[in-house]
Amino acid sequence: MEEQFILRVPPSVAERIERLLSENASSSEDKSLDLSFSDDGRSGTFSIGNDQFPASLLDLPGIVESYKTYDDSVLIKSADIGQMIMVREEGDSAPDTVEYRHGLTPPMRDARRRRFRREPDLNPELVKRVEKDLLKIMAGGTADILALDQFVEQDEGGRNTGKKAAPVPAPKPDLSEAANVEEQERSDSDESG
Repeated sequence: MEEQFILRVPPSVAERIERLLSENASSSEDKSLDLSFSDDGRSGTFSIGNDQFPASLLDLPGIVESYKTYDDSVLIKSADIGQMIMVREEGDSAPDTVEYRHGLTPPMRDARRRRFRREPDLNPELVKRVEKDLLKIMAGGTADILALDQFVEQDEGGRNTGKKAAPVPAPKPDLSEAANVEEQERSDSDESG
């Protein structure tokens, strides 16, 4: 696979890059194009000619696949793109987070909030308990049956939030004991008849 990235630039910079890449680049005053990042690896500067613009490396909300073709009929996947370099005008503010909340197309607007669900709030004690029980069951044993009402979620202040964990179903009777009782009842009725 190739290494690729998405470069998002303001319209004025896009026109200058297009002129630089066109056939008459020798007549253009913008002869150089440079991108350099600072030590943090997320912010840097984009230079075209003598002008410099601030740039940021942002994570996209999803993976974008890029394809190329040699004969205009068969597409070949060339890369998975998960990051974008966003070049801003000098006065524009830098993004607050390293995750870009929008996708590349209008349907993916605010995709982080609309398309992806939040991670559930789980009680770590309950998770450890369930893990232990699952390991016991997988090893051939039985799970310890305790009332899960003891796992009541609490907020940071230690106050009870009133949320209780899901109730535990009642234990099922042992089927072999039930079969023995039924057989004894049948044998009693056979003798009397």
